[in-house]
Amino acid sequence: MVLKVTQPIFPKIVKQLSLIRLDVLHHRGILGVILDLDNTIVSEDDRYLSPHFETWIARAKAQGIKFFILSNGKRRYRVEYWSHRLDIPALSPARKPLFGFRKALKHLQLKPEQAIAIGDSRHTDVLGAWLVGCPCIQVASLPHPPRWWEHLLGRWVQVPYPDKHELWSFDASLENL
Repeated sequence: MVLKVTQPIFPKIVKQLSLIRLDVLHHRGILGVILDLDNTIVSEDDRYLSPHFETWIARAKAQGIKFFILSNGKRRYRVEYWSHRLDIPALSPARKPLFGFRKALKHLQLKPEQAIAIGDSRHTDVLGAWLVGCPCIQVASLPHPPRWWEHLLGRWVQVPYPDKHELWSFDASLENL
């Protein structure tokens, strides 16, 4: 396997998904977004949503940007729920960083330089994008109960969500009332 590395492994970092400027993506020729789910769009424990993300995605779709969700999450019903709610195709489990990105690009029918990956983890989202030559933006990880490895490596693989930054609560049980 020959790697064509055109992007640095450490991407631009933003506080939340909706702060990514669509005009900049358009100017750089980005036609598709490979999007992480857990702690990027919604926290793993379904407690928080990334503020304004649905409006941002709707605006991007209106501009012709295509989306694909890659999730390593083990609860497929969650991925199916968000895939349906956002009307975005998804792959779960994606087995990032080694797998999934090529499938997403194939589904989007785009070359790596025409898509951008957006996620919260360097060891899955950023590394996976880098391995296929796709640019990447890392967002701050939504608050969630830390897993064992995050206690050890969290600060090296994720950017913590900033204190006092806007955060939306999510209660799926209230959504259908």
